[in-house]
Amino acid sequence: MARPSRCRRICLEPEYDRFAPWGLREREEVLLTVDEFEAIRLIDYEKRTHAQCAQQMGISRTTVTEMYERARGKLADCIVNGKTLRISGGNYALCDGSAWPCCGKKCGRARRFAPQQGPIGKEVNHMKLAVTYENGNVFPHFGHTEQFKLYEIENGAIVNSQVLSTNGSGHGALAALLSAWQVDALICGGIGAGAQNALAEAGIQLYGGVTGSADEAAAALLAGTLLYQPDVHCNHHGHHDEGHRCGQEKHGCSGNGGSCH
Repeated sequence: MARPSRCRRICLEPEYDRFAPWGLREREEVLLTVDEFEAIRLIDYEKRTHAQCAQQMGISRTTVTEMYERARGKLADCIVNGKTLRISGGNYALCDGSAWPCCGKKCGRARRFAPQQGPIGKEVNHMKLAVTYENGNVFPHFGHTEQFKLYEIENGAIVNSQVLSTNGSGHGALAALLSAWQVDALICGGIGAGAQNALAEAGIQLYGGVTGSADEAAAALLAGTLLYQPDVHCNHHGHHDEGHRCGQEKHGCSGNGGSCH
């Protein structure tokens, strides 16, 4: 029996829902679903990566790739064969900006988090939050963190927390470790594209570019006041982004030879 598909979260419904060749009335029609439209909008128009698109829509990167390629095929069919394009239907829900941040650009909902909603696919009032951790603070490099502080949240409040060791795991393996701990969301500093992809595949929501106290960051997330970078990245083949501290040699992240994943 086929597994039911997850409802895709979209930020904007199309303003125009029908396109036809000039001067032609009765033409064969091609249906583009609204979730396929959203994939085209995010990837081709906003220049998001497939991983970023997957994170925003609340689905896996594989699903995004399949949906994107299907949508591109439909657009090509219309352009090459002069068919009418209609945008309608699909398995989607319009983002209300409450449970997860949405686009981060077009609306003011991007830095909001409503704990009473809960992450997608989980019980409404229960979730697990992990924070990269060192000496009470958010550790600045996801791929090199030796500890996570894990918070259990119920009814919008932290009911338990503990510090767990990564046991030498690093980079992509950390996403699997967090998934095994049934983590729903992660707060961290810098993080590379490979790790972001792995987190998106695991269905773990990312709040990157965060500094300061781990406990304060967790509390700010629940209060809806956490300041984070929706497009965070850690790239050490050039200059470091302003506000991103990446100069500690002991973490193997200094100069052009370092990397964060």
